Amino acid sequence: MHFNHGTIPANYLKYIKYKKSIFFLLIFGLISLILISLSLGVVTIPFSQILKSLAGIETLKKFDLIIWNIRMPQILTAVVAGAGLSIAGTVMQSILRNPLGSPFTLGISSAAAFGAAFAVMISSLNLSFLPAFLINLTCSKYFLTISALIFSIIAALIIFFISQLRSSTPEIMVLTGIALGSLFTSSTMFLQYFADDVQLSTMVFWTFGDTGRTNYEEIAVISVITILCSIYFIYNSWNYNAIDTGDETATGLGVNVKNIRLTGMFLSSFLTGVIISFCGVIGFIGLITPHILRKIIGSDNRFLLPLSLPAGAIILLFSDTVARLILLPNVLPVSILTSFIGAPVFLFLVVRGNR
Repeated sequence: MHFNHGTIPANYLKYIKYKKSIFFLLIFGLISLILISLSLGVVTIPFSQILKSLAGIETLKKFDLIIWNIRMPQILTAVVAGAGLSIAGTVMQSILRNPLGSPFTLGISSAAAFGAAFAVMISSLNLSFLPAFLINLTCSKYFLTISALIFSIIAALIIFFISQLRSSTPEIMVLTGIALGSLFTSSTMFLQYFADDVQLSTMVFWTFGDTGRTNYEEIAVISVITILCSIYFIYNSWNYNAIDTGDETATGLGVNVKNIRLTGMFLSSFLTGVIISFCGVIGFIGLITPHILRKIIGSDNRFLLPLSLPAGAIILLFSDTVARLILLPNVLPVSILTSFIGAPVFLFLVVRGNR
């Protein structure tokens, strides 16, 4: 049925206007936070110099160097990674109908950590018996990144195939993910036990999520994948709303629950795997952001999914900025801070959930 503004209830229009205002408020907050983050650090840069540099107006060379070579890549990585992890977690919680659902609780991050540890161990072996292209791959600076991504995809595929065998119920997918997380964690510890000091330090350092590792080329890769996956997720937001009401109801509404669930599961896991492979393990963003937003705007995925992008970007960028400043001139890995912030915030949301 077609509605015009004369027939739409005033409360509903107010409801839509409120959610739109939240979206624009988040965008304004994100832009403001980007400018603040560009300004703060070991060297404080005046806002006037930042605006001139962003506009292409000539400024002091040292300011341009700091802005474009040091801070901007890290800020863009935090924005894109935060947005990607947030929308991936939102989709996971929706299709699994589980408030604890996220790629991190389903073993994807553990698989990526094992892939990184595996790459570190392989790189130290004598591989002269392998074909030349494999030897070149193991010597590549991206070998660790590729290995982490491959194993995160493997974890997603295992969950995919097991859920196919037992029908794609949320319970099966969650339990499979928990088991995989335990398996990959113990496998990583096994490799760490036999690693030497240099290898062990490399493995441990990689697990510290760090937005300062990426260059503009890698940021472009993460951005393209985040945008493409986000378009698919937002396009299917009505289907996710239907699944939230129950599989039988969604099927009655014409939703192919099995395909939507498995595709959403795989794409959110793939998106998370890409981000982790470049940035290391960054926890809690995909878990707490959807919960915070639901307290503000409700559970309608038509609004929840788009708003999760700027909200996740703000949370990770804020954490990253604080991590850079809290121990100046030393830089604290952002994953440490997200865990410190995320755990009490999540517990607070759990305690307040019934009020």
